[in-house]
Amino acid sequence: MVLNVIWLVFFFGAFIACIVQWLAFGDTGIFNKAILGAFDMSKTAFEIALGLTGILSLWLGILKIGEKAGAVQILAKIVQPLFSRLFPEIPKGHPVVGTMLMNISANMLGLDNAATPMGLKAMKQLQDLNPNDDKTVASDSQIMFLVLNASGLTLIPVSIMTYRAQLGAANPSDVFLPLLLSTFFSTIAGIFALSFFQKIKLKDPVTVMWLGGISACVIAVMFYFSHLTAEALGTTSLFISGLVLFGVIVAFLGLACYKKVQAYEAFVEGAKEGFNTAVMIIPNLVAILVGVAVFRASGAMDLVMNGISALLGLIGVGNDVVPALPTALMKPLSGSGARGMMIDAMKNLGPDSFAGRLSCMFQGAADTTFYIIAVYFGSVGVKKTRHAVTCALIADAVGVIAAIVIAYIFFPPFH
Repeated sequence: MVLNVIWLVFFFGAFIACIVQWLAFGDTGIFNKAILGAFDMSKTAFEIALGLTGILSLWLGILKIGEKAGAVQILAKIVQPLFSRLFPEIPKGHPVVGTMLMNISANMLGLDNAATPMGLKAMKQLQDLNPNDDKTVASDSQIMFLVLNASGLTLIPVSIMTYRAQLGAANPSDVFLPLLLSTFFSTIAGIFALSFFQKIKLKDPVTVMWLGGISACVIAVMFYFSHLTAEALGTTSLFISGLVLFGVIVAFLGLACYKKVQAYEAFVEGAKEGFNTAVMIIPNLVAILVGVAVFRASGAMDLVMNGISALLGLIGVGNDVVPALPTALMKPLSGSGARGMMIDAMKNLGPDSFAGRLSCMFQGAADTTFYIIAVYFGSVGVKKTRHAVTCALIADAVGVIAAIVIAYIFFPPFH
């Protein structure tokens, strides 16, 4: 329901913006520009889904090996105490817990290509456990999993640091600690929002211990990386990412040999699911990305930006924030669009400017919420998202607000 309303707002808002530009500024080509934007993005959406096919096949094949060898079940047992409280619908020892853990871990390392196949696999497993008679209605577990993805907790923002280095930042890694803090607050906000809607008891001693332990780990990681040079941080980040991924593959294969599982046959069986999943994604991906493209091409996004800028001025937020806002507003709608706006802000204002750094924090503090909803729910036929959009946007909003506050602390603008 919510996603349907938002999608319609994209088109109606774009049409109104086109009329305003035609009548007020005589821009007769704006309607054609919006249509061309829709055509281009529909092609891009298909190419994205097509490009995911190989990655999906690879990782779903690896996951199938791990599932048959028992590796996923081992991971599930480790996090069972916490997940049994956050995901009470999931039976004890179910392999979906291990799949979700691998997805969340890949997201924390900034490994989007590895995280998406694992996430889609987990969503399919959660759909099999969906207790609703109407399987088009999202379950509590599916919503919790989606919001944890959308909150975007990131330990190592490799891509953002790479862009900053390419654009000449004096210290490309100086956004690492602020970004980690922002995404941490975003994730915690998402969990608290879900606890309200789903009546989750966060005061449970086990839950408190786990969340407190995770918080301590985040602080420890922050402390360790804060003492590394920019070069050492980049090298260490790449090393950890590669070690974790390759280590998972080898561990699964080793366990398969130990359990005498036919690894090759298991891989092929899982890889076949990659193609089917990619095909199911296409309609949902086209729908959401075309809506975003029309809204942007029509100039409606610029009108929204001007309005937000005026409102921020009324509550005392300085103009230093405004140039970075396009990244924050675009990120829940389009990852590539937000990336382009982040790069644009750094090019025009400098990578070490307040707005340049803040745009990087916005890029990492939120996730492509509507893309995740469209792809993850669309891959299993879920249409009624319930409170998923609300909680995901709460997490994104808290991440953005935290990014602004933390940016003023770490990078106070000079006038």
